[in-house]
Amino acid sequence: MEIVRATMNDLEDLTILFDEYRQFYGHGSDVSSAKAFLQLRLALNESIIFLAVQDGKTVGFTQLYPTFSSVALQRAFILNDLYVTDDARGLGAGKALTEMVFQYSQQQHARYVTLQTAPDNVNARGLYEKLGMKQDEYCNYVKYFD
Repeated sequence: MEIVRATMNDLEDLTILFDEYRQFYGHGSDVSSAKAFLQLRLALNESIIFLAVQDGKTVGFTQLYPTFSSVALQRAFILNDLYVTDDARGLGAGKALTEMVFQYSQQQHARYVTLQTAPDNVNARGLYEKLGMKQDEYCNYVKYFD
């Protein structure tokens, strides 16, 4: 398993995975919008995307968004997306991608990496806890806009 940072050259393979990821979370397939979204993130350097490649095939990705900790006066990252194809689950792609996120974040002198996942996503929660992540003590609030 090889973990590489995505570039524009990876956009086609990444788009397919990103569209599958969105469908996993209940959204309809929209390949052209998914591609445009990713292309803009990469072009504007607004996110960091890593790919898991197994035997020459892209089997997973993770996407980080940079943010900051005002109190700590340091960079931080939101691990916003993590997806591994059905046929690659259990092969260590999720673990390898998450470990790359941690390594990259430490290299950037980040204060922390944060993420959210559904309470019933026991597989993801188990992975994150196994890799040393802990649920924090804060109450997260959200307001959605149409």
